[in-house]
Amino acid sequence: MEEVQIIFEDKNYLVVNKPAGMVTTRENFQFPKNNFQTNSKKQKTISNLIYLEDWIREKYGDKGLRRQGIAHRLDKGTSGLVLVAKTEEYLDYFLGLFKTRKIHKKYIAMVCGEASFWGSINMPIGRNGHIFGKFGVRIEGKNALTLFERIASINYESKKFSLVKIDLKTGRTHQIRVHFAYLGWPLVSDRIYGGKMVGKLTRPFLHSCEISFIDMEGKGVVYKSEPDIDLKNTLKLMGYKTIKN
Repeated sequence: MEEVQIIFEDKNYLVVNKPAGMVTTRENFQFPKNNFQTNSKKQKTISNLIYLEDWIREKYGDKGLRRQGIAHRLDKGTSGLVLVAKTEEYLDYFLGLFKTRKIHKKYIAMVCGEASFWGSINMPIGRNGHIFGKFGVRIEGKNALTLFERIASINYESKKFSLVKIDLKTGRTHQIRVHFAYLGWPLVSDRIYGGKMVGKLTRPFLHSCEISFIDMEGKGVVYKSEPDIDLKNTLKLMGYKTIKN
């Protein structure tokens, strides 16, 4: 696992790059029901997990903020940008921006198949009624909107893949993974939603590469990060070396 990187920091908040494999917060984190035989084994597994929330507490001390100021989550297997407030005032401000969809997040993903040049996926998402921890397009689910554009088409091992940049308009659990799988373009190396495994990549090819908003002083800010090394190595293996952020 790569280290947490600080992309930006001031007295009010910080922006960090979370590596894949790290759980964002301890709040409401659940394990599949059949993963453990005994409570002691479950406790041992929990203690071995690495949390961004704990990293923040150890580095900055416990300031008494909910989730140590973390304003939103990324899946354990997703790398990229996370906003962290240092004050109660800024945490409330960030949560308000997310609620009114005034924080804009963009992602880079590799999907199986030849995706459209651009598109809009507007399908509701809810829990899968049969498989714990899995979600799907469901009529009774919450509204979810994903916009995307294809950056490149890649041929690898006689199969087609597409590198896409995603503008996430809502933040449902597994939204990007569910929406692209629904269209028949599952993310590369996403075992849960049917993605083809490529090289040594052991998690979905998904990275939160950009986040932008207007801060409390009225200034528009944009923060960016490059994909983690495992994604870069996968691109290199597939013969593609450059991502324009």
